[in-house]
Amino acid sequence: MMDLKEYLQNKTVQIDRSLLALLPPSSAYPEIIHESVSYSIFAGGKRLRPILCLAGAEALGGDSSELLPVACALEMIHTYSLVHDDLPAMDDDDYRRGKPTNHKVFGEGIAVLAGDALLTLAFEVLAAYGMRVKEEKRSQVLAVIQEIARAAGAFGMIGGQAVDLQSEGKKIESATLEYIHRHKTGALFTAAVRAGALLSQATEHQLAALSRYAENFGLAFQITDDLLDIEGSAEVIGKPVGSDIRNEKVTYPSLYGLENTKRLAAETIEKAVEALSDLPGDAEPLRLLVQYLLKRDR
Repeated sequence: MMDLKEYLQNKTVQIDRSLLALLPPSSAYPEIIHESVSYSIFAGGKRLRPILCLAGAEALGGDSSELLPVACALEMIHTYSLVHDDLPAMDDDDYRRGKPTNHKVFGEGIAVLAGDALLTLAFEVLAAYGMRVKEEKRSQVLAVIQEIARAAGAFGMIGGQAVDLQSEGKKIESATLEYIHRHKTGALFTAAVRAGALLSQATEHQLAALSRYAENFGLAFQITDDLLDIEGSAEVIGKPVGSDIRNEKVTYPSLYGLENTKRLAAETIEKAVEALSDLPGDAEPLRLLVQYLLKRDR
C-alpha cells in the first residue's frame, strides 16, 4: 500500500523547488513586495492544489513532472487568495499556519499588492509554459488557462467569497451554503485536477470521472474545515479556532449539527472514491488524499 505521507513529502519538495525557481528573489527591487510574496508562499502550506494537479495526471498515466509549472501557478493563486482572505476587510485573521498573517508583518497595502503579484505571476507562468510545449499541445494549455481563470474569478473562487461576505450574520439556506463552498473552495480544487487530466490527454469519460472526484473532494474538504473550526486545536491548525462563530457565518455544523455533518463528509468522500474506479493510471494517491480528509487535524 502506498505511503501517503511519503508521497506528499516528495511532491512538496518538487513543488517547493519549482516555486523557488519561478519566484523573483527576495533581494530583487522593490525588495518589500518580493519578501512579502515569499513570506506567504513558503509559510508551510500543504500544497494540496498543486499535488492534486500532479496526481490527476498520474491517474491517467501521465508524466506529472512535466506539469510542475502549472501546479505552481495553482499554488500562487491559492496563496494570493489566503493573503487577501486574511485582511481586515475580509476574515480579519491575525495568524495563518502558525505565523502572523501577511498584513500583520508587511502592512495591509503591501499584503494587497503581494496577493495581486501572485495572481498575475501565476498567469505569466502558465503563459510561459504554453509557449514551451509542442505546438499540438498548446490548445490544451489554453483550455487549462481558461479553466483556471474561471475557477479563480467571479464565477468561481471570488464569486463564492462574495456570497460568503454577504451571508455573514444572516440566515442562509443549504443551497447558498453549498454554493459558497463549491465556489470559494471547490472551484480551484476542480480546476487543479482537471488541469492535470486535460494535459494528460483525458477522454471525455475520464475527464468527467475526475471532475466528479474533484467536486466531491472540494466539498468534503470544506465540510471537514468547518468541523475543524469547532473541534480542531489552534496549536495544530496554526490559526485561532471559532472564527466562523465570531464572524457569524453559517456552516455545515451550524446548519445540520455535528453528527449529521460528519455523516455528510463521509458520504461525500465515498462519492469521490467511487469516481476513481475506472482510470488507466495510478489513482491511489487521489483515493488516499480524499480519505485522509476525515482524519486530518489541520
